[in-house]
Order: sequence, then structure tokens, then C-alpha cells
Amino acid sequence: MGTQESDERAGGTGRRALLGAAVLGAGGAVLGLSGTARAADARHGGGRGGRGGLKGLPVPTVIGHRGASGYRPEHTLGAYELALDMGADIVEAGDLVPTRDGHLVCRHEPEIGGTTDVADHPEFADRKRTKLLDGVSTTGWFTEDFTLAELKTLRATERIPANRPHNTLYDGRWEIPTFEEVLRWQDEQTRRRGRQVWIYPEIKHPTYFRKLGLGTEERLAKLLRRHGKDGKNAPVIIQSFEPTSIQRMNKLVGNPLAVLLSGAKSRPWDFVETGDPRTTADLVTPAGLKEIASYAQGIGPTLDLIIPKDSAGRLTEPTTLVRDAHRAGLILHPYTMRNENPFLPADFRKGSDPDAYGDAFGAFRTYFATGIDGVFTDNPDTGVLAREDFVNR
Repeated sequence: MGTQESDERAGGTGRRALLGAAVLGAGGAVLGLSGTARAADARHGGGRGGRGGLKGLPVPTVIGHRGASGYRPEHTLGAYELALDMGADIVEAGDLVPTRDGHLVCRHEPEIGGTTDVADHPEFADRKRTKLLDGVSTTGWFTEDFTLAELKTLRATERIPANRPHNTLYDGRWEIPTFEEVLRWQDEQTRRRGRQVWIYPEIKHPTYFRKLGLGTEERLAKLLRRHGKDGKNAPVIIQSFEPTSIQRMNKLVGNPLAVLLSGAKSRPWDFVETGDPRTTADLVTPAGLKEIASYAQGIGPTLDLIIPKDSAGRLTEPTTLVRDAHRAGLILHPYTMRNENPFLPADFRKGSDPDAYGDAFGAFRTYFATGIDGVFTDNPDTGVLAREDFVNR
């Protein structure tokens, strides 16, 4: 990190004020520390959520993407708990989609043919449908066509078995959790571990579900209020790819909020539906980031918005997004770091085996050096070790 950027981040009182005292009030100070000092801060308890929650977490923060999904089928209590065991600071516990009877459950997508054993249940064969999901024709089984009781008869399976055949060992072990079960699990893990456990749920396809009469924001806000986790000090960060969904949540709860950002040429689906011509490239301009900062505290950009790749898949020069977002008062938690070759930049691949690990530590180091505040990773143990290397370099 350059000296100028370090000074900006350490002294950005106005920027950090937007995050609220419980979110990153001390984060600016942590960001400005030397690697040795930051590591010492983590060792003395700030890195375990012990001093005011998220503001005491080490920077960069390691976020277990759908749990420890590099080792267990994603969005299962087994994956979530393993992420904590591996040292994740936050667990992305919940891509939230509704059931027919209005319960929020944790699945990567509403289509569950690729993440459950639903295809093995003859009683549900007639539920298979082809639907238009955010403009994409999608065939399979959808959560909104099942009651919660029916979904509870299914079991989770590995989503990418070609890359993670070892994860298929755990197929069928865990059921689909509801978000309310996750909130109870969070409390249980907090008591068991003696530190506050943080979660980072995502609202999936909110415009699609709102048109079906299954608005997810109100359901989420109701659950958070019921469990006393709807304030600025609550250990729950809410994210969505649809900016208007985050704007709606900003009016419903006080939680820290983040807007997810896909490729530069993409358009959020709520923009498509409302005729807003802006693309992600417009949202990551200084003006676009300033607007996001008026209702959210962070962004979750794809890693390609931090460092683009060339036509061969190799990293090029970093963009100004980290600097621009920090100047706007936003933290950055980009996604997603994975250890396997196909998911790494070409610079860090080793061999051609899709199941083999590449130089993940080198990739982590390169992204950390841009000044990001944290990263989503399927491999929290690798992320934690990579951070140790980085802050003590």
C-alpha cells in the first residue's frame, strides 16, 4: 500500500463515520497500522470480534463465502461452522430465497436442482419448471414452488462436483437451513466460542420475488427485529446485487448494508426492470459511489473490478476503485477467492487439473496489496494464513 493511500485511509474520519460506531469506527485506525501492529491488534483480541464487533476485526477481513464451501456443500450448517473453525471473521450465512409459504431459506439460487437431491425425489418430479429468472431461461426446481416442510425433506449436495469431488462425500448429510435457524445458530456459536459471530446474508433476486408476491426485504426485516438484530450494532451485514433492495432495507433496519457489483458492463436487474440505463461501470465512478454511500456502508465488487484480467486471464493493473470507494466513505469486500486452478487468475495457476490448487497465497497477496478491506473466500483457512503473511510481511 502506498504512503498516500495509507494516510487517506488512516485519517478518513468522515468516511468511517458513515459506517457507524459498531461497524468500522475503529477500522480506519486499524487500516492505517503497519503490518506488525495490525497483527498485534488481532492477537490481542480485536481480531476476534471481542472489542465492539466488526470494528475490531483485522483488516483485511476474511469472509467465509457460503461457509467453508471449498470443503463442504455450500449453505449448510456444516459449511458455516467449519468456516468459523477455520478462523473466518464473518460467515456469509444465507443467500436468502423464499418458500411458497413465505419462509426464507439459504440456497445459492432459487433453482435447487444443482444444490440438493430434489431430482432423486419422485414425489417432486412434476415440480420441474422452466422459468425466466432475471431474464435468463432456467430449468429446474424452484424454492417458491415448495413449502418449507417439503424442502426439509431434501438434503444438500455439492454444487460443483467436477471441481470439488471430495465435497461429494458430504452429499445428503445436511438439510436446507432457514434463515431463522441461522440466526439461532449464530447465537449458539457466539455463546460456545465466547465471541460475537458475524453473518453476511445476501438478498437474492428481490425484484423477481417481489413480482411473485414474496417480497424478501420485509420478511428479512421482520426476522431481524424478532431476534433483536436490526440495529446499527447488530452483527448482521446485508448485501444485494440490486441497489433498490438495499435502499429498501435502509428504510427498514439499521444494519450495515453493502451493494454487490458484477462485471462493469452488467446492469443490476432492478435497473433493467425500471428502465434505468446505468451499468455497473456507472456505479463505480466517483459520482456513483457517492450515491451508494448515501444509503449503504460498503460495496462487494467482483475481483475483476479491483484488478481486471487480459484476454489470457492474467491480471493487469489495478483500477482506482479501492481509492475512489474509500474516498466516498465505503468499505470494499470483493468476491470470490477460491484455491482451485480454474477460479484463479492465469498468473497463479499450476498445471491444468481443475481440482488442483494453484498459487492461492500469491493471488491473495496481490489482491490484499490493493488496499481492499476484506474478501469473500471459499477457503477461509487459506485466507487467514494469507492475511498473516500479508500483515507480517
